[in-house]
Amino acid sequence: MGIGCWAIGGPAFEKDGTPIGWGDVKDENSIAGLNAAIDMGITLFDTSNMYGTGHSESLIGQVIKGRRDKVVLSSKFGWVFDPATRTKLGWDVSPSYIRESLEGSLKRLGTDYLDVYFLHVPFVDKDDTAEIRETLEALVAEGKIRTYGWSTDEVEKARVFAPGAHCNVIQYSENIFEDNAEMIALCEEYGLAGFNRAPLAMGMLTGKFKTDTTLKDNDIRGKNAPEYMKFFKDGKPAPEFLTRVEAIREILTEGGRTPAQGALGWLWARSGCTIPIPGFKTEKQVADNVKAMEFGALTKRQMEEIDRILKEA
Repeated sequence: MGIGCWAIGGPAFEKDGTPIGWGDVKDENSIAGLNAAIDMGITLFDTSNMYGTGHSESLIGQVIKGRRDKVVLSSKFGWVFDPATRTKLGWDVSPSYIRESLEGSLKRLGTDYLDVYFLHVPFVDKDDTAEIRETLEALVAEGKIRTYGWSTDEVEKARVFAPGAHCNVIQYSENIFEDNAEMIALCEEYGLAGFNRAPLAMGMLTGKFKTDTTLKDNDIRGKNAPEYMKFFKDGKPAPEFLTRVEAIREILTEGGRTPAQGALGWLWARSGCTIPIPGFKTEKQVADNVKAMEFGALTKRQMEEIDRILKEA
């Protein structure tokens, strides 16, 4: 398991003001959570230069100073942004901008190489990726990155990266409510690690939300959420997903698990390639997620029961 570091970047926005961050977060809580993760044995930290327009990377850089050899760092490129206003301005995947972005990430993280470097723009045409992959292979040869991949939910796009000599990872959404069976099959076919974005369905699978929960306006899940946000509507948890969580809560919490721990166990049972990267805002959330490893994967019976209940829901 890794730790996702999107939320700790704090607020960020599209040019039209649509939030693309997780709202307000205190740096001291973020730093405490990162330190706790390392102390509890977590070695993988996934971030992006777009998370808080560099702020997430800067926080990680502070925490890993003097212990770079203890962690695996994953970051992403492709978006153009203004850090002063925390605004996304567009995208650029030219070789020169990939290199410029990498140097910025390395500086903020306080390191001279990345373990994993992801293309972060999902809508790049798969037929236009040859130059991107060539640039990434060159960066591997130069020792700037160790491996690379694409953060995308589209299997055909991942497939054009998968044969790359140093492509070893694909990042995609995967959770109990969003099972991307084709992507899992691709990862298994090519022997790739699958970093699971949204392993807790943007927090829905933690079981903490109620019908009257209201998210802040600067949270990507709030009332100004982008159209693709399906787990939350009008700043509140979507009722249909609250119902589904309650329907499977008893199974997720068998044996003393929390709902989040059960949801992570579902991912490990789904495939040997899956590596969930749950996000956090507090040290308590990190501890809850990490403890899931003590329970491990769900059983075949539990997986079948969850599948049956959700099909009937």
